[in-house]
Amino acid sequence: MDKETNRALLSDLILLAQADNKVTDSEYDFIIRIAEQMGLSEADVTELFDNPLPSKPQNSELQRLTHFYKLVLVMNVDRETHEKEIIAVRNFGLKMGIRPGVVDQILLRMNDYKDKIIPTEELLKIFQTYYN
Repeated sequence: MDKETNRALLSDLILLAQADNKVTDSEYDFIIRIAEQMGLSEADVTELFDNPLPSKPQNSELQRLTHFYKLVLVMNVDRETHEKEIIAVRNFGLKMGIRPGVVDQILLRMNDYKDKIIPTEELLKIFQTYYN
């Protein structure tokens, strides 16, 4: 992906982290790690906190699902899930074209796991149920 697309995707993560009006150290650190994986610097992250970019649609279903899961991870990384974050992650998912049933199942099932991290195989089962 190009740098602007990565910056837009990172902006989504930042906006979700800010949904409850506070960004914890664990959320910030997670965003920094994602940024580094995307080839973005901490200066890029700081700029996006000040001036977030609008969301960019992802071309493939896999990209959308991966991005949605990153949003869920940002929401849960601080082990505090606020209603505003749930609303924000649900809205992101729906805007990305992820089926409402998938969004609801992920938000429901995350409570069944330690640190609210759904194992990859379980996540795939959820997607397969709604997309096959």
